[in-house]
Amino acid sequence: MDYSEYRRHDAVGLAELVVTGQVSADDLLDTAIARLEQVEPTLNSVVRRLDDRARARVREGVDGPFAGVPFLIKDLGQDIAGIPTSSGSRALAQWPAEENSVIVDRWLDAGLVVFGKTNTPEFGAKGITEPEAFGPTRNPWDPTRTPGGSSGGSAAAVAAGVVPAAGASDGGGSIRIPAACCGLLGLKPGRGLVPTGPRGGEPLHGAATNGVITRTVRDAAALLDVMAGPHAAGPYPVARPERSYTDSARTAPARLRIGFAAASPIGTPVDPEAIAAVEDAAALLEELGHHVEPASTGVDERRLAEDFLAMWFATAAAEIDETRRLTGAGPDAFEFDTRIIAELGRSLSAPDYIEAHARWADYSRQLTEFHERYDLLLTPTIAGPPVRIGELATPRWMRAVGKVLLATRTAWIAGRAGFIDRLVDENLGRTPYTQLANITGRPAISVPLYWTGAGLPLGVQFVAPLGGEPTLLALAAELEQARPWFDRQPPLAPANGLPAQADQPSGLR
Repeated sequence: MDYSEYRRHDAVGLAELVVTGQVSADDLLDTAIARLEQVEPTLNSVVRRLDDRARARVREGVDGPFAGVPFLIKDLGQDIAGIPTSSGSRALAQWPAEENSVIVDRWLDAGLVVFGKTNTPEFGAKGITEPEAFGPTRNPWDPTRTPGGSSGGSAAAVAAGVVPAAGASDGGGSIRIPAACCGLLGLKPGRGLVPTGPRGGEPLHGAATNGVITRTVRDAAALLDVMAGPHAAGPYPVARPERSYTDSARTAPARLRIGFAAASPIGTPVDPEAIAAVEDAAALLEELGHHVEPASTGVDERRLAEDFLAMWFATAAAEIDETRRLTGAGPDAFEFDTRIIAELGRSLSAPDYIEAHARWADYSRQLTEFHERYDLLLTPTIAGPPVRIGELATPRWMRAVGKVLLATRTAWIAGRAGFIDRLVDENLGRTPYTQLANITGRPAISVPLYWTGAGLPLGVQFVAPLGGEPTLLALAAELEQARPWFDRQPPLAPANGLPAQADQPSGLR
């Protein structure tokens, strides 16, 4: 199959070609692999190739609604038995998973053909994808810039046309941020709708969820139909709507009341392009008949950010300790930044952690009150265009303080010295809008409606109340029809391939 023909179809379209006999699953896989090899020297999106396993699966025959469609999964929390899940870390790069994740089984049962695992920052802890173990993934719209994180490898591969959709996950924006950076659609399902496990029922106290990054709304809907639903080992069953998500995406939404806010909820700077993206979306929504007005959630999102990082830091400490017990790895097997945030996590007292987690209920109640007035919240997805590779490297002052913390284990002093406040600004200043939906468990979506004057994508985010996935999909489909983005291709698409970059590592270093 010619690549130009391959890219004209989304995942649903490719599956239709297979079921009608117009193309074989072998042809689709060959085309996807060829495209990956063409762009990978520049992108570095896939850290583990599974070509042989994929070819064997195709030979055995595949069935399901996405039978024969090539697919990539994230190398974090999406396990295949016998294959390492590196989680962006040297310490786990050679440690095979014991069993398939529930989400992977659902994708395989749907007929998707997995032929690789995509790059992610170490333990998914950053909104960029620049792990030391595998090197940075680059954005197809501008290879000097990040595709976002932590599902950056998946987003880069989808944007470059390697696959029409790819596995992703979101614990603080990790589906929506890469989607916004790469001109794609990124839906974070609400808490508990898509199962995790079998190891761990509610990662990050339920703030994290699996999902996908796609180029079309109908793919997002059809894949959610595949992914959603309880699992026997899960913490609780979550009700699905009576209609399928696919049907919801085909139905025009009711006229909605939408409150929007463009300022950073944590008080950090916002690029004028991000403000323009929201204003542009608001104008388009008004044209479509929706009521749109400035609004405030009433949530103290600066405090929410601090509580989010408390959970994030404590989780990093637990992940390092678990990985060391599992693999016998020493401290140097982990990145310096990971060790610093883990040390901060260890400095947090148990009562302080419990109090921080208890405040999640306050944030949920306040957002619920907002949704009693408005159907949806509209914000930028990120606070500016995708940053340049290396731009968010840990500042020299922070590394100096971090070395002292590691040497003396005095992380508690850092909070008193304002170190935590600066970490909030440094870590979340570029992505201050996404954590609210994770902490409250609400569904949210990033929609690619805006490109900057320099030609870079910059998505906008909608946050819905519990069970609001059908509304998000219906509105996204309406916006997709009003301002199509499917045919927008990044410059990284010449037929004769791309030159490799000297500073682009390939595989595990």
